[in-house]
Amino acid sequence: MQKQRGSTKAVTSATQSVRSSMTSTPFTRALEHLGADQLVEYYRQMMLIRRFEEKCQEMYTRSKIGGFLHLYVGEEATGVGAISNLQPQDHVFTHYRDHGHAIARGLDINPLMAELFGKDTGCSRGMGGSMHFADVTKNFWGGYAIVGSHLLLADGVALQCKMQKTNGVVMVFFGDGATNGGEFYEALNFAQLWKLPVVFVCENNLFAMGTPLEVHSSVTEIYRKANAFDMKSMRIDGNDLLGVREQVGEAVEHARSGKGPVLVEAMTYRFRGHSAQDTQKYRTKEDVEKHRSADPLEAYRKLLIDEEICPASRLDAIDVQIDAEVDASVEFADNSPVPGNEWLTDAGIYAAPLETLTVDPTLV
Repeated sequence: MQKQRGSTKAVTSATQSVRSSMTSTPFTRALEHLGADQLVEYYRQMMLIRRFEEKCQEMYTRSKIGGFLHLYVGEEATGVGAISNLQPQDHVFTHYRDHGHAIARGLDINPLMAELFGKDTGCSRGMGGSMHFADVTKNFWGGYAIVGSHLLLADGVALQCKMQKTNGVVMVFFGDGATNGGEFYEALNFAQLWKLPVVFVCENNLFAMGTPLEVHSSVTEIYRKANAFDMKSMRIDGNDLLGVREQVGEAVEHARSGKGPVLVEAMTYRFRGHSAQDTQKYRTKEDVEKHRSADPLEAYRKLLIDEEICPASRLDAIDVQIDAEVDASVEFADNSPVPGNEWLTDAGIYAAPLETLTVDPTLV
């Protein structure tokens, strides 16, 4: 049986004394420190991710998008809440379910949709597709298709931040299935050994592809896996946007202050299949509907309305504007050119032809 969700252990930080107030909540603290407009902006970001992903599914069924497509529908609160804590000098690595993280980090959805269409105007020149979004101007180093491999890359960038004293933090996202691989343990060990500024965010959506958590991992409380390295860790409700922002913010503060890495296990759930072609025979429709009834996007919308932060009419207007933006991204992608042959040498994928290089004749 799946264990009760919720925060079970949190890092020690100065903000915990504030959180202990009997009358204070993540909402009231966020309202005080961020203001109403920023709280509405978080709604806009989550809705933009949701509508973008739904449009991606539509474009996939119309054969506009090829290859694999892994959607972030249902997990938006984790990505938006966590990434909202980052500063411009910080870095983001993520897995192949990367669309939501890219949007939360501020990437333009026009190049993102173009990338999905395999067009030259895509964020990776149409060469990466769904699983390989990247933007150097945002320190967004991409989605990675090889499960767990990017955790080691995150360590490398974090080591650079530490050695060059950039005051940067690296946030790396991965799923529960990745915590069974050797790269996960190597990355945590190295990060803790060197006290690297890394926040490891495990998006525990209860399934590794189609394998339930209790079947693929002997330890179902993922945050406890950090105990082997004496690393700070926490389990949080990944569907509570403001709770995610606050608790991951504590982890970011811990890492940035030089105290070392933190493992965050965010309990969440994906409403769509593992990929667009997933038949989802490993779970029931009733289970999916049960989780949909606690949709984090709808819960946050209700919070804004109930607390009189934003009327429903304004949120509806935001929804309409987002629909227009997403439709425009499809038009942009449709009208963009496909890559020409020049990408063979100027896109940074392949080295220049040998005849243009100086070669040591003793090596030929």
